[in-house]
Amino acid sequence: MKPTLLILAAGMGSRYGGLKQIDKFGPSGESIIDYSIYDAISVGFKRIVFIVRESFLEDIKAIYEPRLAGKAELVFVTQDISDIPTDISVNPDREKPWGTAHAVLVAKDVINDPFAVINGDDYYGHDAFKTLIKFFNHCKDNHIDNEYATIAYYLKNTLSDHGTVNRGICEKNGDYLKDIVETIKISKVNPEGQGSYTLDKQDHFLDPETLVSMNMFGFFPDFFDLTNGYFRDFLTNYGQELKSEFFIPLVLDNMIKSNTKQIKVLESNSQWFGVTYQEDKPNVMAKINELVDSGKYPKSLWA
Repeated sequence: MKPTLLILAAGMGSRYGGLKQIDKFGPSGESIIDYSIYDAISVGFKRIVFIVRESFLEDIKAIYEPRLAGKAELVFVTQDISDIPTDISVNPDREKPWGTAHAVLVAKDVINDPFAVINGDDYYGHDAFKTLIKFFNHCKDNHIDNEYATIAYYLKNTLSDHGTVNRGICEKNGDYLKDIVETIKISKVNPEGQGSYTLDKQDHFLDPETLVSMNMFGFFPDFFDLTNGYFRDFLTNYGQELKSEFFIPLVLDNMIKSNTKQIKVLESNSQWFGVTYQEDKPNVMAKINELVDSGKYPKSLWA
């Protein structure tokens, strides 16, 4: 078994104003991705797969290939809106990528082992990667083939002070997901971490302890065949829309409701942090410096 880390890094950073994937946050110029990779390698991930856009593929390679040489196998895959079944017609004016589940799907030819999925602009913490390795080993040792996993964080630990964010709102039934709904434009209401969003012209409020997905999942290779079927259905129903998105929570919700898979919820008390807006950067840099000062990371990560 060669556990793989799949990094979703194809975003253009429109709200951030640049490529968050290569921006410098650590004391020696490290990106947020660097810390995720460092944590993943330390607990047993052997391969790193980047999902990027063709337009900045060479920029990403130039940074991460030298840093990771001899540390892990490195693979790059490009995501393009043209990566769809040839027999399905979509709107020719479409410019927006098809979303996170499609980004995972384009890696189908390079992953044959258990794999974790993460965003390139989010910090998840060492324990989250360790938890997923334990999950993979547990499934292997006990011959479990009907489960995936999601790392769930508390809403209060995931909101931005500088604008709205999208989160997968999770509802549990015992140890497993009962429901997951991709919820867009959640605002932070107060310092306690209450959130709110608007749907059908009505305001909805979320408790600070609400469990949310931060796009950190544990999957097995059969995810690709299953998701390909859902993607065909999605394109048939929504392929003429210019901004429809094929989100991972949408796929998981379909799997749950069809009894195809159980999604185990692995809760994390970690203080997630990430960058959505340029104003988030000083806070992220400060938190990374705190982790370095406490000894969790060396000052120069890859020295």
